[in-house]
Amino acid sequence: MSLRFIVSPAKKMRTSDAPPWPVRQPAFLGRAERLVAAVRELSLEEAQALWRCSDRLATLNYDRFAHMDLARAETAAVVAYEGIQYTHLAPEVMTEQELAWLDEHLRVLSGLYGMLRPLDAVTPYRLEMQARLAVDGRRDLYGFWGDALYEALAAEGCDLIVNVASVEYARAVTPYVREGGPQVLTCLFGELREGRLRQAATEAKAARGTFVRWCAERGVEGADELRGFSERRYALNEGLSGEDSLVFVRG
Repeated sequence: MSLRFIVSPAKKMRTSDAPPWPVRQPAFLGRAERLVAAVRELSLEEAQALWRCSDRLATLNYDRFAHMDLARAETAAVVAYEGIQYTHLAPEVMTEQELAWLDEHLRVLSGLYGMLRPLDAVTPYRLEMQARLAVDGRRDLYGFWGDALYEALAAEGCDLIVNVASVEYARAVTPYVREGGPQVLTCLFGELREGRLRQAATEAKAARGTFVRWCAERGVEGADELRGFSERRYALNEGLSGEDSLVFVRG
Protein backbone atom coordinates (compact mmCIF):
# COMPACT_ATOMS: atom_id res chain seq x y z
CA MET A 1 0.00 0.00 0.00
CA SER A 2 1.28 3.46 -0.94
CA LEU A 3 0.59 6.13 1.70
CA ARG A 4 0.73 9.92 1.53
CA PHE A 5 0.50 11.94 4.73
CA ILE A 6 -0.95 15.47 4.56
CA VAL A 7 -0.12 18.07 7.22
CA SER A 8 -0.69 21.78 7.76
CA PRO A 9 2.03 24.41 7.42
CA ALA A 10 2.98 26.84 10.20
CA LYS A 11 2.35 30.59 10.14
CA LYS A 12 5.89 31.41 11.24
CA MET A 13 8.66 30.76 8.73
CA ARG A 14 12.41 31.22 8.37
CA THR A 15 15.23 30.83 5.89
CA SER A 16 17.94 28.31 6.66
CA ASP A 17 21.49 27.78 5.41
CA ALA A 18 21.82 24.37 7.06
CA PRO A 19 20.73 20.89 5.93
CA PRO A 20 18.50 19.30 4.90
CA TRP A 21 18.86 21.14 1.60
CA PRO A 22 16.13 21.58 -1.01
CA VAL A 23 16.38 19.37 -4.08
CA ARG A 24 13.59 20.64 -6.35
CA GLN A 25 11.09 23.39 -7.11
CA PRO A 26 7.47 23.05 -5.89
CA ALA A 27 5.09 21.30 -8.29
CA PHE A 28 2.62 24.20 -8.41
CA LEU A 29 5.18 27.00 -8.77
CA GLY A 30 3.38 28.60 -11.72
CA ARG A 31 0.11 28.82 -9.84
CA ALA A 32 1.91 30.18 -6.78
CA GLU A 33 3.35 32.96 -8.95
CA ARG A 34 -0.21 33.99 -9.86
CA LEU A 35 -1.07 34.26 -6.18
CA VAL A 36 2.03 36.37 -5.52
CA ALA A 37 0.95 38.72 -8.31
CA ALA A 38 -2.55 38.96 -6.80
CA VAL A 39 -1.21 39.87 -3.35
CA ARG A 40 1.06 42.51 -4.88
CA GLU A 41 -2.02 44.24 -6.29
CA LEU A 42 -3.37 44.79 -2.76
CA SER A 43 -2.72 47.85 -0.65
CA LEU A 44 -1.03 47.32 2.71
CA GLU A 45 -4.37 47.79 4.43
CA GLU A 46 -6.07 45.25 2.17
CA ALA A 47 -3.26 42.75 2.70
CA GLN A 48 -3.44 43.18 6.47
CA ALA A 49 -7.20 42.53 6.37
CA LEU A 50 -6.51 39.39 4.32
CA TRP A 51 -3.87 38.17 6.76
CA ARG A 52 -5.69 39.32 9.93
CA CYS A 53 -2.42 40.08 11.68
CA SER A 54 -0.65 42.85 13.58
CA ASP A 55 0.80 45.98 11.97
CA ARG A 56 4.32 44.60 12.41
CA LEU A 57 3.54 41.28 10.72
CA ALA A 58 1.58 43.00 7.96
CA THR A 59 4.52 45.25 7.12
CA LEU A 60 6.96 42.32 7.23
CA ASN A 61 4.89 40.13 4.93
CA TYR A 62 3.89 42.93 2.57
CA ASP A 63 7.59 43.60 2.05
CA ARG A 64 8.22 39.87 1.57
CA PHE A 65 5.67 39.67 -1.23
CA ALA A 66 6.99 42.84 -2.85
CA HIS A 67 10.46 41.31 -3.20
CA MET A 68 9.54 37.64 -3.50
CA ASP A 69 11.30 35.50 -6.11
CA LEU A 70 9.90 32.00 -5.77
CA ALA A 71 12.28 30.52 -8.31
CA ARG A 72 15.31 31.50 -6.21
CA ALA A 73 14.16 30.06 -2.88
CA GLU A 74 16.88 28.16 -1.03
CA THR A 75 15.23 26.63 2.05
CA ALA A 76 13.64 23.18 2.22
CA ALA A 77 9.97 23.35 3.15
CA VAL A 78 10.30 20.98 6.09
CA VAL A 79 12.78 23.29 7.85
CA ALA A 80 11.28 26.58 6.65
CA TYR A 81 8.19 26.20 8.83
CA GLU A 82 8.60 27.03 12.52
CA GLY A 83 6.02 25.78 14.97
CA ILE A 84 5.15 23.13 17.50
CA GLN A 85 4.38 20.47 14.90
CA TYR A 86 7.70 20.98 13.10
CA THR A 87 9.70 21.13 16.33
CA HIS A 88 8.41 17.65 17.21
CA LEU A 89 8.89 16.42 13.66
CA ALA A 90 12.57 17.41 14.08
CA PRO A 91 13.77 16.97 10.46
CA GLU A 92 17.17 18.51 11.28
CA VAL A 93 18.19 15.41 13.24
CA MET A 94 16.72 12.79 10.92
CA THR A 95 18.93 10.24 9.22
CA GLU A 96 19.22 10.22 5.43
CA GLN A 97 16.93 7.19 5.34
CA GLU A 98 14.29 8.92 7.46
CA LEU A 99 14.46 12.06 5.32
CA ALA A 100 14.08 9.96 2.19
CA TRP A 101 10.95 8.37 3.66
CA LEU A 102 9.64 11.81 4.65
CA ASP A 103 10.23 13.29 1.20
CA GLU A 104 8.41 10.41 -0.46
CA HIS A 105 5.46 10.16 1.92
CA LEU A 106 4.79 13.60 3.47
CA ARG A 107 2.95 16.46 1.75
CA VAL A 108 2.58 19.91 3.33
CA LEU A 109 -0.58 21.73 2.27
CA SER A 110 -0.08 25.44 1.63
CA GLY A 111 -2.25 28.41 0.75
CA LEU A 112 0.48 29.81 -1.51
CA TYR A 113 2.22 26.71 -2.86
CA GLY A 114 -0.75 24.35 -2.86
CA MET A 115 1.16 21.26 -1.87
CA LEU A 116 4.82 20.78 -1.03
CA ARG A 117 7.18 17.88 -0.69
CA PRO A 118 9.49 18.26 2.33
CA LEU A 119 12.57 18.99 0.23
CA ASP A 120 10.92 21.51 -2.11
CA ALA A 121 12.55 24.94 -2.12
CA VAL A 122 10.38 27.64 -0.53
CA THR A 123 10.58 31.22 0.65
CA PRO A 124 8.88 32.69 3.76
CA TYR A 125 5.34 33.94 3.14
CA ARG A 126 2.01 34.44 4.89
CA LEU A 127 -1.09 33.19 3.12
CA GLU A 128 -3.44 30.84 4.92
CA MET A 129 -5.67 28.43 3.02
CA GLN A 130 -8.83 30.08 4.35
CA ALA A 131 -7.78 33.51 3.00
CA ARG A 132 -10.43 35.21 0.86
CA LEU A 133 -8.11 36.15 -1.99
CA ALA A 134 -9.98 36.39 -5.28
CA VAL A 135 -7.89 34.97 -8.15
CA ASP A 136 -8.83 33.55 -11.56
CA GLY A 137 -12.51 34.22 -10.93
CA ARG A 138 -12.51 32.29 -7.65
CA ARG A 139 -13.52 34.05 -4.46
CA ASP A 140 -11.02 32.32 -2.17
CA LEU A 141 -8.08 29.91 -2.10
CA TYR A 142 -10.27 26.84 -1.66
CA GLY A 143 -11.86 27.73 -4.97
CA PHE A 144 -8.52 28.60 -6.55
CA TRP A 145 -6.98 25.23 -5.71
CA GLY A 146 -10.19 23.27 -6.26
CA ASP A 147 -9.52 19.55 -6.73
CA ALA A 148 -5.93 20.09 -7.89
CA LEU A 149 -4.32 18.95 -4.63
CA TYR A 150 -6.37 15.77 -4.34
CA GLU A 151 -5.78 14.91 -7.98
CA ALA A 152 -2.04 15.53 -7.57
CA LEU A 153 -2.00 12.98 -4.75
CA ALA A 154 -3.98 10.56 -6.89
CA ALA A 155 -1.54 11.06 -9.77
CA GLU A 156 1.29 9.96 -7.47
CA GLY A 157 -0.38 6.57 -7.34
CA CYS A 158 -1.06 6.56 -3.62
CA ASP A 159 -3.73 4.21 -2.27
CA LEU A 160 -4.48 6.07 0.96
CA ILE A 161 -4.20 9.67 2.15
CA VAL A 162 -3.40 9.80 5.86
CA ASN A 163 -4.90 13.07 7.06
CA VAL A 164 -2.83 14.60 9.88
CA ALA A 165 -3.80 18.16 8.94
CA SER A 166 -6.01 20.70 10.70
CA VAL A 167 -9.60 21.02 9.54
CA GLU A 168 -8.77 24.28 7.72
CA TYR A 169 -6.18 22.60 5.51
CA ALA A 170 -7.81 19.19 5.18
CA ARG A 171 -10.75 20.99 3.52
CA ALA A 172 -8.49 21.60 0.52
CA VAL A 173 -8.35 17.84 -0.12
CA THR A 174 -11.11 15.83 1.56
CA PRO A 175 -14.18 17.23 -0.31
CA TYR A 176 -12.76 15.91 -3.58
CA VAL A 177 -12.35 12.25 -2.66
CA ARG A 178 -13.85 10.18 -5.46
CA GLU A 179 -14.59 6.57 -6.21
CA GLY A 180 -11.57 4.95 -7.77
CA GLY A 181 -9.19 7.45 -6.21
CA PRO A 182 -7.27 7.34 -2.94
CA GLN A 183 -9.47 7.41 0.16
CA VAL A 184 -8.74 9.38 3.34
CA LEU A 185 -7.87 8.08 6.79
CA THR A 186 -8.01 10.86 9.40
CA CYS A 187 -5.84 10.60 12.52
CA LEU A 188 -7.04 12.40 15.64
CA PHE A 189 -5.18 12.97 18.91
CA GLY A 190 -6.88 13.98 22.14
CA GLU A 191 -8.00 13.20 25.67
CA LEU A 192 -11.26 11.76 26.93
CA ARG A 193 -13.23 14.13 29.12
CA GLU A 194 -16.69 13.15 30.25
CA GLY A 195 -16.73 10.50 27.56
CA ARG A 196 -15.91 12.89 24.72
CA LEU A 197 -12.70 13.40 22.79
CA ARG A 198 -11.14 16.80 23.43
CA GLN A 199 -8.30 18.06 21.26
CA ALA A 200 -6.19 20.81 22.81
CA ALA A 201 -4.66 22.81 19.96
CA THR A 202 -1.10 22.93 21.27
CA GLU A 203 -0.95 19.26 22.22
CA ALA A 204 -2.57 18.21 18.94
CA LYS A 205 0.19 19.99 16.99
CA ALA A 206 2.86 18.28 19.08
CA ALA A 207 1.17 14.92 18.57
CA ARG A 208 0.94 15.36 14.79
CA GLY A 209 4.62 16.16 14.48
CA THR A 210 5.58 13.29 16.77
CA PHE A 211 3.32 10.91 14.83
CA VAL A 212 4.91 11.71 11.47
CA ARG A 213 8.41 11.46 12.94
CA TRP A 214 7.51 8.09 14.48
CA CYS A 215 6.34 6.89 11.06
CA ALA A 216 9.55 8.08 9.42
CA GLU A 217 11.71 6.35 12.01
CA ARG A 218 9.94 3.06 11.30
CA GLY A 219 9.60 3.47 7.56
CA VAL A 220 5.85 2.90 7.76
CA GLU A 221 4.35 1.63 4.50
CA GLY A 222 0.94 0.26 5.52
CA ALA A 223 -2.12 1.62 7.31
CA ASP A 224 -2.11 -1.19 9.87
CA GLU A 225 1.31 -0.06 11.09
CA LEU A 226 -0.14 3.30 12.14
CA ARG A 227 -2.19 1.63 14.85
CA GLY A 228 0.92 0.99 16.96
CA PHE A 229 1.65 4.67 17.65
CA SER A 230 2.22 5.09 21.38
CA GLU A 231 4.41 8.17 21.84
CA ARG A 232 3.46 10.94 24.31
CA ARG A 233 1.29 8.43 26.22
CA TYR A 234 -1.10 7.95 23.30
CA ALA A 235 -2.80 4.68 22.46
CA LEU A 236 -5.30 3.78 19.77
CA ASN A 237 -8.89 3.78 20.99
CA GLU A 238 -10.63 1.07 18.99
CA GLY A 239 -14.08 2.13 20.13
CA LEU A 240 -13.73 5.69 18.84
CA SER A 241 -11.87 4.71 15.67
CA GLY A 242 -13.61 3.67 12.48
CA GLU A 243 -13.07 2.69 8.87
CA ASP A 244 -11.99 6.21 7.94
CA SER A 245 -10.43 7.38 11.22
CA LEU A 246 -7.88 6.41 13.82
CA VAL A 247 -8.39 8.06 17.21
CA PHE A 248 -5.44 8.11 19.59
CA VAL A 249 -6.26 8.94 23.20
CA ARG A 250 -3.70 10.25 25.68
CA GLY A 251 -3.61 8.44 28.99
